[in-house]
Amino acid sequence: MPDISFLLIAGTAVMVGAVVQSSVGLGLGLVAAPVVSFLDPTLMPGALLIVTAVLPVFTLAAEWRHIDWRGLAWALPGRLPGSVLGVWVVATLTPEMMGVAVGAMVLVAVVLSLRAVRVRITPGSLFGAGALSGLTGTATSIGGPPMALLYQHEEAARVRGTLAAFFLIGVMMSLALLAAGGQLGAHEIRGGLALVPFLIAGFLAGRPLRRVVDAGRMRTALLAVVTVSGLVLVSSSLL
Repeated sequence: MPDISFLLIAGTAVMVGAVVQSSVGLGLGLVAAPVVSFLDPTLMPGALLIVTAVLPVFTLAAEWRHIDWRGLAWALPGRLPGSVLGVWVVATLTPEMMGVAVGAMVLVAVVLSLRAVRVRITPGSLFGAGALSGLTGTATSIGGPPMALLYQHEEAARVRGTLAAFFLIGVMMSLALLAAGGQLGAHEIRGGLALVPFLIAGFLAGRPLRRVVDAGRMRTALLAVVTVSGLVLVSSSLL
């Protein structure tokens, strides 16, 4: 069982991340991953992926009617090879190298979005976003930006519902592959389960923010969260 200081600090980060993700559709990994990595790197990415697998269940209970099932049918098959590559990255590359590369890629994508470069939601773009999400999510526990950028022009409820379904199934893939690769043990599982109560508190606290996001502010909120995730990945890797 993690000590009380870890639970208080990491739990607060998880709670804040859950507030963000319950309103925007992503953000848990962005807020919590750097904190958990700093406090106990041995828990990453397994412990945070366990927490990330729980939050979509609550989101789906409220948003399941808005899921883009056709989009998921193309994105999820891409998640599998991306997750396999992510397991290889965890086993062979340094976290610093991976963090800088992924963060830079995310920031370039945000700049292109701001310059009105819009990627259409097609089978090819969905498969590609799913693969990138599998890679970054498995290796760093931050897998939301590729899919979020693709869906940034959709309605808020559709974004939250689709991302929640994608995260739930995709994270289960990542956890299974990490376990098969010997990179998910009892230490990570206990750490992840200990943070779940903070996750639930954050989800409940974030529900009122949905009204603000739904009032035509989803794209702005998504781009802001994705930009911060890229900056966090780069800065935490370089420090």
